[in-house]
Amino acid sequence: MPQQHRRSFLKASGALLGGLFAGSTVVAAERTDRYVVKTKHAAKLERRGLDVVYDLTAAGLAVVEGTESDVSATSSSYAPDIEVTLQEPSVNEAAPTEATDEPGYQAQWDKQDLSIPDAHSITRGEGTRVAVIDSGVAADHPDLEHAVNEDLSRNFTGDGFGAGVPAGGSHGTHCAGIIAANDANDEGVVGSAPGTELVDCRVFSPVGGASFADILAAIVYSVEIGCDVANLSLGAYPVPRQGEGDFYGKVLNSTLTYANKEGTVLAIAAGNDSADLQHDKNFISLPNEGAQAFSVAATGPKGFMFDAGDDAQGPASPAFYTNYGTNAIDIAAPGGDALLDAQETHPDTWVFDLVYNTISTPEFDDNGDYVGAAHEYGWKAGTSMAAPQVAGAVALVKSVKPGLNANQVKSLLKRTASVPDGYGKEYYGAGYLDVLAALES
Repeated sequence: MPQQHRRSFLKASGALLGGLFAGSTVVAAERTDRYVVKTKHAAKLERRGLDVVYDLTAAGLAVVEGTESDVSATSSSYAPDIEVTLQEPSVNEAAPTEATDEPGYQAQWDKQDLSIPDAHSITRGEGTRVAVIDSGVAADHPDLEHAVNEDLSRNFTGDGFGAGVPAGGSHGTHCAGIIAANDANDEGVVGSAPGTELVDCRVFSPVGGASFADILAAIVYSVEIGCDVANLSLGAYPVPRQGEGDFYGKVLNSTLTYANKEGTVLAIAAGNDSADLQHDKNFISLPNEGAQAFSVAATGPKGFMFDAGDDAQGPASPAFYTNYGTNAIDIAAPGGDALLDAQETHPDTWVFDLVYNTISTPEFDDNGDYVGAAHEYGWKAGTSMAAPQVAGAVALVKSVKPGLNANQVKSLLKRTASVPDGYGKEYYGAGYLDVLAALES
């Protein structure tokens, strides 16, 4: 993998928790009115005059509103909530946002390489449920309206725009399509598990950002409603291992361990910083390096629809931006790649190396009122795109083997994956996702 390509993707990180990504996300600010508290008794906090926003005591936590002095009087183990804003990877900025005239499945090198049509001869994911913890899923997108359970979907942001319709963000809708786009409506694209049920757990606002506490609450909610897998195409890097970073790491470990114990697999993007997480002694990437996380690195081709010459690579090769590290990555899956020079040398075809799927962009008038959304198809790249490939695979496996617990599902996917010749385990963990092998094992 050319090092100049890897380095050209690096960006300066933000403060405190470095770069938070849903694609890539930048920390905006600490809140001074809301705190994450380690506790087993939310009622005790209420009696002390704190407003409990989220009772997450199943995972040993609560989110409260109040002054820091009031919080510190009730607990010595707390930290301020963090607000973050969404910024996708730079390689996506050059990709077309409208692609309705492009081929559907023919452009999906990811589904072709994963043999998804063959997998659908075994199962389409019926009887399973997947949470998409992201920027929102367009429940009225023609390729997703069959799958989204709007009654169970939740808006964790408090922005008043609701869940599903009307707040389907482009990023969340793309992830949802990778998981469950309809393969039987003679239009659009193919998802890995079109028979599954999607629950939109929106933590990013189209008019603002997200918060750490909302993400924790969305994970716990996914468990409570019986999701087989929750997809988190988001995260934070670099997080200092000391101080508040240590607190957030422990809080995440508690939450993720609870989810895993209850049977919800957590498919989490490994991050797009081209970082060696294995040897980063002072920082950690969260939540993908949290306890029980199923951390997903990204792969992609170079030259899927053009002659890349000596730079050509297959779909299973590591993407230039992906984070890596033998003990930090569990599995790799298609996330899209890019030969950066090809943006000039092959302006019409370079984009096909990215992942093609559903997108939706909310539209607002001058008063900020929602007026509709453009439901389209387009390309994105990132570990954000790799994680839902794994989430869809989990849904397929659980459809045919519903008795497996979370650890057994992860073990099966890892056992049937393999590391491609010529590459090291640091980019793959157990290996490259093999959906068909997992279903046939």
